[in-house]
Amino acid sequence: MSNSFNRRTFILGTAGAAALASRARAQSTDKLRIAMIGVGGQGAYSWQNLVSEDVRVLCDVDTSRCAKAVERFPNAEVVQDFRRVIDRKDIDAVAVATPDHWHAIPSIWAMESGKHVYCEKPLAHSVHEVRAMINAAKTHNRVTQMGTQIHAGSNYRRVVELVQSGAIGPVKKVDVWCNRRPDPGRVNVKSLPPPTLDYDMWVGPAPWREYDPTVLPFNWRWWWEFGGGVLADMGCHYMDLAHWALNLRHPDKVAATGTEFPDAPNKVPVEMRVVYHYAARSGQPPVELVWWHGNPGPKDADGNVMQLGLGSAVLFTGEKGQLLADYNTHKLLPESQFAGFKRPDPFIAESVGHHREWVNAIKNGGATTCNFEYSGALTETVLLGNVAYRLGKEIAWDSKAMKITNVPESEWKPLIRRAYRGDWKLHKG
Repeated sequence: MSNSFNRRTFILGTAGAAALASRARAQSTDKLRIAMIGVGGQGAYSWQNLVSEDVRVLCDVDTSRCAKAVERFPNAEVVQDFRRVIDRKDIDAVAVATPDHWHAIPSIWAMESGKHVYCEKPLAHSVHEVRAMINAAKTHNRVTQMGTQIHAGSNYRRVVELVQSGAIGPVKKVDVWCNRRPDPGRVNVKSLPPPTLDYDMWVGPAPWREYDPTVLPFNWRWWWEFGGGVLADMGCHYMDLAHWALNLRHPDKVAATGTEFPDAPNKVPVEMRVVYHYAARSGQPPVELVWWHGNPGPKDADGNVMQLGLGSAVLFTGEKGQLLADYNTHKLLPESQFAGFKRPDPFIAESVGHHREWVNAIKNGGATTCNFEYSGALTETVLLGNVAYRLGKEIAWDSKAMKITNVPESEWKPLIRRAYRGDWKLHKG
């Protein structure tokens, strides 16, 4: 361990006893006592959505990234090591907005220490970590939410209602695409970490590599040690819509192909195609979900890019038509066929806000829409796409046993359960 101390909405709740136990305190103080773990970047988005609460601790391995948050919360304590936060009795909850390789450990330790957790997507860096986070939330009855913020928008709700009310009939195929590409890696290890950064702590449980200013603070996403490329970065946002609308959980087969930068040291795919197969469930047919990234959209049977006018989107194909959606818009296709179509009355309530759902569930009980049970299965699916790509073959996934059944264990296990550097461990123990 580092020695540095610097009606069909598919909502599953994990509030339980923890929310009930915290309700009296929350009602008396009216504000949730929160520690931010990761304050810059996406962490800034989180604290900006938690300004109504009592943000008491700002934790970041690089204290220079806390400046704006300190302006907003001048009485908050600034620390570099999350271990100084985990056991504090004056903290009710933590919001984790670190790089992917640091999601699981502080989240699980916090839940084990009696704290509720909001964690950015993807939920974790490996499938094993995802399962451990789900289990910790269940075991300790914590209120959880993953940061797929677009889930709270009205547009996704209207799309789910159309799919679930049968507007396009049974759905057997979904294409999900994102035109984002990773940035080619560069190697520049001649610089020393800035004095505000505890770099050993930043690397944490990941394999050691020398400090490289081209990797921090954003491009860690394009290195397998710390992130998972475009799929891990964006997959949870877009695949969420298909998982929600079709009540998808775990795929049973995953195959992936892609291309890499020929001369760059980082090997995450530039372009990628992942095919997920889901078995029939609850009267719904089997589904093939195809993820694409790095290109303008999905291709038709002849290999031509489908001209759908959206750079990143989701296309549901049903027996009666298609439904195209991105974050903010959607339409039924072909449009001439659906002229005069009467959409169903809304049956999914509007969200009070993604962060507010979490805060309210802690204070008053109830459910969050992207709790770790739901978002864990979504993240696991996303991560399995990278596993299939790195193995170079279609994988058969036994979700109950958490095993790939058609590949030798020595090949797949390191990709499902990553080893940790030094003495870092997943549970406080």
